[in-house]
Amino acid sequence: MKTICKKRGIIMTKNKNLNIPNLLALIRLLLAPVMYLFLVNQDASIFEDIHPSWLNYFAAFIFVLASATDFFDGYIARTFDQITVMGKILDPLADKMLTLAGFLGLMMQGVASPWAIYLILTRELFITGLRVSAISEGIDISASWMGKIKTVAQMIAIGFLLMHWPFATTLLWIAAALTLYSGYEYTKEFFQKVGM
Repeated sequence: MKTICKKRGIIMTKNKNLNIPNLLALIRLLLAPVMYLFLVNQDASIFEDIHPSWLNYFAAFIFVLASATDFFDGYIARTFDQITVMGKILDPLADKMLTLAGFLGLMMQGVASPWAIYLILTRELFITGLRVSAISEGIDISASWMGKIKTVAQMIAIGFLLMHWPFATTLLWIAAALTLYSGYEYTKEFFQKVGM
């Protein structure tokens, strides 16, 4: 949304979408493929002098940095009333790109269970379809606390899987269970609001 104001005879355009929360979400969006690069191209010639474990550490660092932007963009948007339509699109997209990069990269390394990843990604695709349907019907279904908890659980699981901790697989399955449950809650709310 643009507003035009005159100041000292100069017409200036102020775009509400150009704010710090949206910039942080955009940074997270751009960091996702960089992390994916470190996870799936470990035998590339550009990394020939770097041990694969260090590439996982770099990926983990990028992941932690990107995850921090997720916290701060939401906090700033709510605290300073900078919630925009673009932010509502960018934030979940950036979250999904980041978790997708982590889960697929770890699955290709043989670290993450393909079944857990399959369940998580199926839920994400299904709920994205429901969101599109909700928008087309003029229904506003905002993210629930369970949705936020599932995102945090997914990010914790990815972080521990990147570090190859022994209980990381258990955390992945916990994240998968929370993901499916939040999908159930979202679906139930959607059908209640459309009167089905």
